[in-house]
Amino acid sequence: MIDLAIDFICRQVNAYLCIKLNITDGSILIQPANISWNDNESTASNGKDSSNAFVSLVNIEEDRISKTPQNYVRNGNDIIYKNPKLYLNLYLLFSANLTSYLESLKRLSYIIQFFQYKNVFNSVNSPDIPPGINELVLDLITLSYQDLNNLWGIMGSKYLPSAMYKVRLINIDENFNMGISGIIKEVVVNDKTLQQ
Repeated sequence: MIDLAIDFICRQVNAYLCIKLNITDGSILIQPANISWNDNESTASNGKDSSNAFVSLVNIEEDRISKTPQNYVRNGNDIIYKNPKLYLNLYLLFSANLTSYLESLKRLSYIIQFFQYKNVFNSVNSPDIPPGINELVLDLITLSYQDLNNLWGIMGSKYLPSAMYKVRLINIDENFNMGISGIIKEVVVNDKTLQQ
């Protein structure tokens, strides 16, 4: 599900960049990649062009507010026991590493401009959203200098012009039932019947 969401976002941004930069040959202007591999030696092993814009997943966070505490689903007269859906927030780092620094800034500006124009993706405004993803909401995250230093230090990479976005409402749901039972309709306590 995470891979589908990131690939979908890349395709949306790439289509926008092609329009803004007047490119009609189907070029890939942004691609998912591990940004810590942006040096020349590991670029070949990553299989990505080092002169491009990249999307990197830098963190995954559980959204506990959206999580339902029930571990069952009512289906007619039966109760199906299963773990609740897991809702995730993804932190994506959009960075640009073009041969010209000004072109990198231009590409990053267009990426930020795109998400200002369209930061909510659902089946109404994006019919090609992958099945299983109801909605994606992207919010720009502003990092302090300390957090920015820590992020790039952890990745072991040289700093590139970048912007971080929080992608909300990714849900993971394994359709595996732990058990099925009937609904309790009657309880007998000390020879007295309580009915629902």
